[in-house]
Amino acid sequence: LNSSAHRVFQLIPLVGVVSFAAVGAVAFSAYSLFSKSDVIINKTGNPEPWETIDPTRPQKLLTIHQKWKPIEELENVRKLTK
Repeated sequence: LNSSAHRVFQLIPLVGVVSFAAVGAVAFSAYSLFSKSDVIINKTGNPEPWETIDPTRPQKLLTIHQKWKPIEELENVRKLTK
């Protein structure tokens, strides 16, 4: 009886770490789903969702010294195709 109770106590850290990882994965998925503009649930409402992404706002989780400058040739092509 004592050894079976000891085995259960040995599983407590494992269950804790796995639970913490699962909660973290679900939390990050929810964060990405609701706050990131590159995650799209309904594509039928906006067939070109990349057009609405703000290029001045970083899309990565961590951005270090990133500056956005428009590329003149691409802006000209965008104006011609619209």
